[in-house]
Amino acid sequence: MRDATFSIRPTTDADWREVRRLRLEMLADTPIAFGETLAHAQAVGEAEWRMRGRRGTNDGGTVLVAITNDGRWVGTMGTYTPNGTTVPMLVGVYVTPEFRGEAAGVTSALLEGVEQWTRERSDRITLHVHEDNTRAHAYYVKKGYRDTGVTMPYDLDPAKRQLEMVKILASGEAGPA
Repeated sequence: MRDATFSIRPTTDADWREVRRLRLEMLADTPIAFGETLAHAQAVGEAEWRMRGRRGTNDGGTVLVAITNDGRWVGTMGTYTPNGTTVPMLVGVYVTPEFRGEAAGVTSALLEGVEQWTRERSDRITLHVHEDNTRAHAYYVKKGYRDTGVTMPYDLDPAKRQLEMVKILASGEAGPA
């Protein structure tokens, strides 16, 4: 039985073990959703995992984590502003299977946190979703994200595409970037 009580907070350097465990879980669960392979992540050392943990408190982005009241990490989501742009991008979205869905509230709570961080810096947020990740695409549409019509090759399989989506945060209406 899942514990529905959780908190949301940014990750830190000291969280590196939990960051690693959750990243390995997400890559095993949904390999098409991320631009990294499980084998690559398994080979990464402690210094890299500590750096990934610090992303939660960076000036140019944040990584949030959902933690149950018994200490289990059950979800993560991040945002950062890519070099050469001014629009933050939603990245690294994952929720443990038994904590998915509206009833659990984990995904929505993480998204609200990421959108709040972004709203303080921009009037919109973008994301890239794999063309075959229909569950994620449908969720984003439900939350007000719209396809921009821009696609790009998926890093791990250039024969596949990633779809760009955007949400306008200031007015609550979605549209092209």
